[in-house]
Amino acid sequence: MDHSNTLWFGKRLVPNQEKLKKQILNEAHETLFSIHPGSNKMYRDVRKRFWWKGLKQDIARFVAKCDVCCRVKAEHLKPVGTLQPLPIPAWKWEDITMDFISGIPRTLSGYDFIWVIVDRLTKSAHFLPVKVTYPVFKYVELYLARIVCLHGVPKTIVSDRGPQFMS
Repeated sequence: MDHSNTLWFGKRLVPNQEKLKKQILNEAHETLFSIHPGSNKMYRDVRKRFWWKGLKQDIARFVAKCDVCCRVKAEHLKPVGTLQPLPIPAWKWEDITMDFISGIPRTLSGYDFIWVIVDRLTKSAHFLPVKVTYPVFKYVELYLARIVCLHGVPKTIVSDRGPQFMS
């Protein structure tokens, strides 16, 4: 506290009234210089000068309630073109898809996912029981033993970019 009974946290002001906090959030969100910055940018701006317990959560709630922010969401990705169908495979097991089925009850052996690998031409599939905790090399071993051993190496693999595939 300083001589005018103002509470400071380092070099940041600590407002002690809810009305003052709302005014700070409103000005940080709707001034001509910021114009609906979004919760991350707004938090970085506000925390430079102010501090209170739950500041980040208050900002997230404030931005979530903003009608303009909810309606107008800028895309940070390159615009995509129209969807192109995948070419029809020429031979079986040259083009495959893979995905996981989750949310199933754990088996007695501890399996809690099913790894589904489907041939795009014949629609024949392999259903491999797996555990969520498997490391990447375990998936590679399973793939080599159960798919490549029987059908060879495919030319293309289509997946949903799940965390198991991306690692």
